[in-house]
Amino acid sequence: MADQPTEIAGLVECIVAPLVDHKDDLQIASSVSPEGVVLVEVRVNEEDAGKIIGRQGRVIKSIRTLARAAASRTNTHVEVEIIE
Repeated sequence: MADQPTEIAGLVECIVAPLVDHKDDLQIASSVSPEGVVLVEVRVNEEDAGKIIGRQGRVIKSIRTLARAAASRTNTHVEVEIIE
């Protein structure tokens, strides 16, 4: 469980990195709340935010689904948030 936040953050980074043009502005941080929820924060350049969100939020929804599926192996709840 100790490596769970870093594994999920690594998965999200592998998915998001090819989508952005400004790779230097990409920052991914993960933390665990007292309730045991893993929060992954994705910071991107303003110009790249639309690429991560996608049309009608389809891309970010897919990223969240993959992160939750990976965390389900250990019965962990994951939230992925985009911060511009």
